[in-house]
Amino acid sequence: MVHNILVTGSEGYIGQRLMSALADQYNTVGVDIRPLTNQNYPYYELDIRNSHLSDIIAQHNISHVVHLASVMQASENRARDYDIDVNGTANVLASCISNKVEHVTVSSSGAAYGYHADNPDWLNEQAPLRGNDHFAYSQHKRLIEEMLAEYRNAYPALKQLVLRPGTVLGKHTNNQITHLFSKSKLLGIKGSPSPFVFIWDEDVVNIIIKGVTESISGQFNLAGDGAMPIAEIAQVLNKPLVQLPATLLAGLLRFGHALSLTQYSAEQVDFLRYRPVLDNKALKTNFGYVPEKTSREVFDFYVSHNAHVRNY
Repeated sequence: MVHNILVTGSEGYIGQRLMSALADQYNTVGVDIRPLTNQNYPYYELDIRNSHLSDIIAQHNISHVVHLASVMQASENRARDYDIDVNGTANVLASCISNKVEHVTVSSSGAAYGYHADNPDWLNEQAPLRGNDHFAYSQHKRLIEEMLAEYRNAYPALKQLVLRPGTVLGKHTNNQITHLFSKSKLLGIKGSPSPFVFIWDEDVVNIIIKGVTESISGQFNLAGDGAMPIAEIAQVLNKPLVQLPATLLAGLLRFGHALSLTQYSAEQVDFLRYRPVLDNKALKTNFGYVPEKTSREVFDFYVSHNAHVRNY
């Protein structure tokens, strides 16, 4: 039974939507480093690394924690990003254990599987987690999942729901991926279809709510049906697709990054070349949720509400 819910990253993109849906029905507490955006729930402006998090969980008799807080875009300070992502998650989990929290939901990512040449065409939840060390986000998600596995063995009383979303899109999405779509030309890797799987932000919120209110445990990929190759994305956006050999693109990015002409480094080539394509069968059959929109429908929905990304 759900008693009280605490959400880290409550003022973020998904967090705000989740809090709006939960706060009217459940005793919900928000934690984030951002200023409060809503007034209808108790809120603490707090870093997830802060030991006071445990006191907040105790004070509100929290039964369920949703851990969304994460460094979405790598900074120049890799040690800081690691400290927030990995050590911050360690503090969240330790606080759950010390206060006998019943259930924790953790937002991981399809990036935890890593970007590898030998990835299967479709990755299910039994695929090994090989997040690349040269991608901070991918590495951190892998390390967090390794930590979660240790906690499952050591503390089986704490139920875990681990969600691995693909690219989340919605009406108001604005992130590194959408910045790629906003360029006048799209970049591709010669010889690679670079398929993207998308999940609608409203589907993500509904999945979290179902997982929390039903105390579901397990690990699940989050993606709409199907995938969109970069060529199809370019066609929808009516933009030219420039496909370069991987070695040439890596060299150009290395040069541009060194001169501070681009935020992208040579390592980003694998991000396009070896996309992890998420199988959503377990989400539909075991978890019991069928995404409302397919990957293509999610992308079309995003484009329909963001006319600036499409050439006319």
